[in-house]
Amino acid sequence: MIARTSRALAAVMVALFGISVTGATARAQEANDLLLAALWTQRAVEYKANALSIYALARIRLDEALADKGWTAAPAEQKGDYQALPTAVVLDVDETLLDNSTYQVWMMKNNQTFSTRTWNAFCAAQISTAIPGALEFVKYADAKGVKVFYITNRAAETEKDTRENMQKLGFPMGGNVDTFLMQNEKPEWGGAKSTRRAVVAKDYRVLLNIGDNLGDFDDRYRSSEADRMKAFEAGMPYWGKQWLMIANPTYGSFDTAPYGHDFKKSREEQRKAKWDVLESWGGPAK
Repeated sequence: MIARTSRALAAVMVALFGISVTGATARAQEANDLLLAALWTQRAVEYKANALSIYALARIRLDEALADKGWTAAPAEQKGDYQALPTAVVLDVDETLLDNSTYQVWMMKNNQTFSTRTWNAFCAAQISTAIPGALEFVKYADAKGVKVFYITNRAAETEKDTRENMQKLGFPMGGNVDTFLMQNEKPEWGGAKSTRRAVVAKDYRVLLNIGDNLGDFDDRYRSSEADRMKAFEAGMPYWGKQWLMIANPTYGSFDTAPYGHDFKKSREEQRKAKWDVLESWGGPAK
């Protein structure tokens, strides 16, 4: 599957942008920050076991939440007499439900960084695969009458491709309810997700929130490292219970926090900032 999707992605990129994976063979073996993260995501049984473990826990937590009318995974957005509302779960899409590692490898092998143009082309290819355990969990929730909402920072223009990709994989589509809440689909729906969670929480009791980035749970994800830690600590009552985190070492606000989320900085400046925040052993005694 990985080899087939990689070939398909390569064909799309060559057709649209004239960028060839074959022509990048020499560069592919140069040092790259993504190498171990991409290798782990694509090849490690440890990654698969970790994802399966989180989604197995999600089933347990879902059953607990259904039995406890006071349970909510949207403490800031859930208002009023929410105990009587129908139930829902909220999930991020990328690297939570869908594995997009072939895009990360394409960037690495072609010495590219993220761009909206190439990312949208990747989404249009509809070759993302399901994270281990993800499909089984959402089907389990759907079978119990729990509405499954997808709050994603994929842009609104990718919604059709995203829906079609996920429908082909077997993810619940929501029936007559629009369960895909895309970034910028409405003016107030920016990168921070609380406004979209509030839309769901207005009509549903949110049982679980599952993501791969602090921003899937807390709008303070692009703050300083110290403030991110405060946000993490404030969420302590929810981690592992109402909030479940999928491991994603390839990208996210953890990666950009060391350089202040300043995307205008060069790659060299970004890398130096990451080096500077790391703590090291002093080495053996001389």
